[in-house]
Amino acid sequence: MPMLKLAFEFLPLLVFFTANSLYDLHVATAALMVATVISLIASRVVLKKLPVMPLVTGAVVLVFGGLTLILHDETFIKIKPTVINLLFAAALAGGLIFGRSLIKIVLEDAIKLQDEGWRKLTFRWVLFFVFLAFLNEIVWRGFSTPTWVAFKSFGIMPITFLFMMAQIGLLQKYQLPEDTVDAPSQ
Repeated sequence: MPMLKLAFEFLPLLVFFTANSLYDLHVATAALMVATVISLIASRVVLKKLPVMPLVTGAVVLVFGGLTLILHDETFIKIKPTVINLLFAAALAGGLIFGRSLIKIVLEDAIKLQDEGWRKLTFRWVLFFVFLAFLNEIVWRGFSTPTWVAFKSFGIMPITFLFMMAQIGLLQKYQLPEDTVDAPSQ
């Protein structure tokens, strides 16, 4: 199932990259919008649910992609990753301000951490999302459109994977012992 979820998220990027290579950014944007909707529908049908991050990303793709096509201005699709990453950073930071780890809410069935571990992990994700937003701004403003498309399609995912791998030490340090995880709460 995790590979299927990854495929649902990666295929629209592959469609975007391919359409940009064969045509231009406007055709690629329209193709991305269609592929995103199909991916969300397929995710709902096959996985029986719509995860929050792909749903938010899909909504932003439709809004910014629509603006790109209607106004014939590629700036909107290029700032979409910046906006999405800043939205996720703001949501996670807001949760921390109110004493809640939104990452814990999403991952607590898979990962069992002490509260301090959840706070630190959430804070790191806040910083990482801000970093990705900043990096997107550098790439789209400083490089050609094909370079930005390649970065968006094939650069962000490996960077995210490396970031996740770098969190293993934190996860190990704050992991709850097995007996604590299975113990009934009183």
